[in-house]
Amino acid sequence: MTPSRRDFLRASAAAGVAAPLATAIEPIKRPGPKPDLKLSLAAYSFREQLTGKQKPEMTLFDFIDLASGLPLDAVELTSYYFASTDDAYLDKLKAHAAAKKLAVSGVPVGNNFCLRDEAKRRVEIDLVKAWVGRAARLGAKTVRIFAGGLEKGDTLADAQKRVVAAVEECCAVAEKAGVVLALENHGGITDTPEHLLELVKPVKSPALGVNIDTGNFRTPDPYADVAKIAPYGVVCQVKTEVTPAGGKKQDADLGRVVNILKDANFHGYVVLEYEAAEDPKAAVPRHVRELRKLIG
Repeated sequence: MTPSRRDFLRASAAAGVAAPLATAIEPIKRPGPKPDLKLSLAAYSFREQLTGKQKPEMTLFDFIDLASGLPLDAVELTSYYFASTDDAYLDKLKAHAAAKKLAVSGVPVGNNFCLRDEAKRRVEIDLVKAWVGRAARLGAKTVRIFAGGLEKGDTLADAQKRVVAAVEECCAVAEKAGVVLALENHGGITDTPEHLLELVKPVKSPALGVNIDTGNFRTPDPYADVAKIAPYGVVCQVKTEVTPAGGKKQDADLGRVVNILKDANFHGYVVLEYEAAEDPKAAVPRHVRELRKLIG
């Protein structure tokens, strides 16, 4: 039986994750009057170490070990780096994180729901559905998803219809699994807050929210645009750099980012997703500690 909206919101609040969209057109109704920010670290921050040109120098287990030495509440396990997707491997990962006193905050997935070819789009939908099940087994609260980009000759309106339909289908699975899908502002047809919310608002499911990526808006004022989507956020991936339209890449004002989340009464995980040039083994601990202080 599909849970009622009230049951879903109550369960989300008890789990310490942001409650999903209360209606198709309103921002999220938060589980409490004060913001509740928890700190996580994305495995993507160590993407070069987790892939490697010859042999990866790090596994997800190694990543969890590294994270356990930092003031974190959780780890975000990017789907790209799983050595296996069988139940035994997932159970072992979950147990390893728990032994290190870390939750699994979420599982980011890379997908493209804009594809016009129905068979190819079906593969993308099935991919997300599969990872919803895996995320649930890991105890993860969210599955980060993308919308995708326009193909040549396509129109924005047509692409939006396909994406909304795909998200709705995946939300039906996510609801049953107790997982929230988090649609990211990842460029493509989510390049502005308005375009992102045109995909979020029509979806009448309690299992959809926004993955706020603080470094992805290439707009004149990225901070203002992050603030526009923050009320819909269920998870926030924090980048250490921003790139305003027509400007150069610059260090992000992490204090300003955290204040935007607090002003939006954000409840959920703030995930450091490090992409800058400095060696992550040196830079990540510094940025984690800064975020820890800012979150309080």
